[in-house]
Amino acid sequence: MDARFAKNVARHIHEDMNFVKTWVARPKTTGAVLPTSRYTAKRMASVIDPSNGAKVLELGPGTGSITKAIIERGVKPENIYSVEFNASFVPSLRQKYPGVNFLQGDAFALRNHLPDMAGNNFEAVISGLPLLNFPVQKRVKLLLSLFGWVKRGNPVVQFSYGAMSPIPKRPGSYQVNSLEWIVRNVPPARIWTYRQTIR
Repeated sequence: MDARFAKNVARHIHEDMNFVKTWVARPKTTGAVLPTSRYTAKRMASVIDPSNGAKVLELGPGTGSITKAIIERGVKPENIYSVEFNASFVPSLRQKYPGVNFLQGDAFALRNHLPDMAGNNFEAVISGLPLLNFPVQKRVKLLLSLFGWVKRGNPVVQFSYGAMSPIPKRPGSYQVNSLEWIVRNVPPARIWTYRQTIR
């Protein structure tokens, strides 16, 4: 077996085990048994237009599969601002993806972590947050606040394990669209986009 391949396999196993341990310890904030699949991550990142030095806000990077997909989409690492709640994930993220702005903190309180970035600065918001673990009113409040961070009309992207949107529709305020089911995710996931209604 090639030494580099073996090292990568060992690293992925270690990351998956760390993810599982974190899920067992704090299931509400981790939300899944295994990290997001590369298929889900790639599809989420596909909505980003990486031209013109686009900045992307990522919420809940976990072990970094979505971060990797955003970089592969063409977004420069220094233009990614990623907020992770679980402090145990942050050192590994910073080591794997140098240049990305990883911040340990609460995505529901972004102004505490990115005070100078509010005001439609981001091309897109890509979220891996376990929204179904939070009350519906808190999810809606989060989405409405995120529209203040993304360019008007651009997407907030979220994946979820439920058949329905984790954030209910609000006609006249924002549009909700489903991209597709990703069956090659454990468990299968659905990707949703939310865009503020332009009046």
